[in-house]
Amino acid sequence: MKFWLIAPWLPAEEMIGLARHAEEFGFEGIMGADHGFIPKEMTADYLYSEDGAPPITGDMPYPEVFTTITAMAMATTQLKLSTAVYVLPLRNPIEVAKATGTIARISDNRLILGVGAGWMKEEFDAYGVDFKTRGKRMDECMDVLRKLWDGGYVEHHGDFFDFPEVAVAPAPDKRVPIYIGGDSPPALRRAARAGQGWIGAGNTIDELPAILGKLADYRKEFGTEGEAFETVCPVREINETARLKELEEQGLSSIVFGFADNYKIPLEDKRGYLDWFANKVMSKF
Repeated sequence: MKFWLIAPWLPAEEMIGLARHAEEFGFEGIMGADHGFIPKEMTADYLYSEDGAPPITGDMPYPEVFTTITAMAMATTQLKLSTAVYVLPLRNPIEVAKATGTIARISDNRLILGVGAGWMKEEFDAYGVDFKTRGKRMDECMDVLRKLWDGGYVEHHGDFFDFPEVAVAPAPDKRVPIYIGGDSPPALRRAARAGQGWIGAGNTIDELPAILGKLADYRKEFGTEGEAFETVCPVREINETARLKELEEQGLSSIVFGFADNYKIPLEDKRGYLDWFANKVMSKF
């Protein structure tokens, strides 16, 4: 079992120190989060809370994820860096290919691009992107990214993006792995079909076996079961190491650890929590 640290809603000035602490305690990687802005009013359509209320407000810090990942890459040597998750269909894939190709080069290929289709309609409206077609748009974005990551001149003629031969440099010396987030059937199918991994939104131990089983079934359906694939998820019962080991046997690759109200906790207290987690949970694996 591997362990990731997720760090949304963290003051930007603490990101480098937290990354150093995560590497010190043996975490596999650290994940930042992505939203361009937080609207003052949001429809209660968040999929991962009982009442649909989003877990974010404009009072929470939300550093730009590629900027902070680059800074954390420079402060570490082994720690992997990811996004949980980057709202890919909001963006132009040429810009994303440019940024991620550069980060991959700077970090010696420690970057993993975690992406999701998005849930906040207000965000899509402000960006001028059709919310209803975000899934298809994301599929095409991934196709464009992989073309551009391969380097050289490439062209693309699709439903959402159309351009003649262009070259984006620097290209990474290998494609950036894409992990796809979300627990819905479309998200799980997309991860099984087109991803090198899956990122969960936070589940109980009882919920995960069914999700892992669906992923395995979908990968057989799409003929991808023989390819390398990571399953990464926050687990709510983080102390139950015996049951976590059962999940590992059922196909869970990595557990994600995070802090409650992490933007209110001093950095040294966060380090203490990491020390506790490394000794009480990580040491059992």
